[in-house]
Amino acid sequence: MTDRSAPHTQESERLPLSAFVICFNEAERIENCLRSLAMCSEIIVVDNGSTDGTQAIIQSLAAEGLPIQLIHEEWRGYGAQKQFALDHCTQDWLLSIDSDERVSQKLAAILPQLLADTSVEGWAITRYDYINGYGYVPPRAHERYHNRLFRKGKGWFDPTDKVHEGLRIEGRVKKAKPGGLLHFSPIPLHEQMLKENKYSTLKAQMKRERGKPPSPLKMLVSPLIFTLRWYIRHGLWRCGWGGFIHAAKGGIYSFLTEAKRWEAEAMERTPPKEPDLTKLTDY
Repeated sequence: MTDRSAPHTQESERLPLSAFVICFNEAERIENCLRSLAMCSEIIVVDNGSTDGTQAIIQSLAAEGLPIQLIHEEWRGYGAQKQFALDHCTQDWLLSIDSDERVSQKLAAILPQLLADTSVEGWAITRYDYINGYGYVPPRAHERYHNRLFRKGKGWFDPTDKVHEGLRIEGRVKKAKPGGLLHFSPIPLHEQMLKENKYSTLKAQMKRERGKPPSPLKMLVSPLIFTLRWYIRHGLWRCGWGGFIHAAKGGIYSFLTEAKRWEAEAMERTPPKEPDLTKLTDY
């Protein structure tokens, strides 16, 4: 159910902040994302052809008074699409946010202080995942901090990033506390695995294009390290078996990425070819 309790912000109360979002078929999640950005003076939404009613929701929210600019753009890839959205922002500060994320109340409360800090060029913000069967992870069990908030002209995306695009910020970056982004993506495990499979393929391709060789050792140890880091260091043990499953999903993604990177070169060295059956005398 959509939460319509977000307070309406008068134009005079809005911050010199542009939020930018890229989306495709996010009708189930994007409304609460955009409502949580009511404090922004500008909300840039780049849609690449949604067919599920996403655009109608965006236009309805704009009609309510949210400062939304909806732009239609064909898919360029994650990094390039984010940069395209960023390039359309006009305010002094910019916030990168995904359609399944929401600005928490604590983060919204400290945004004026963050933007007023003249000692930094950007802020790294933590994110609280929603764990199926549990709910949002507790504040002490969060992911690492991500570069998300920055001064105009000080941040950019690499357009060659096929997946997990990272925001680069030039200058000093501090961690924003308290509060963060609420990541609401309650996708069933079988659907999440389809996404991990897709993303790992893109990541493996990206590594190959950048000349990073396959690493059997990393394929062996990285999944375990990834899972344990999330489960223990990031405190997902506090979330019961749901937390363990969430951590293990990351380990599976790590394994698939390295395995696909190795397999691509192995199949080039030894292209698949069915042997002559008359010579397979050992079988």
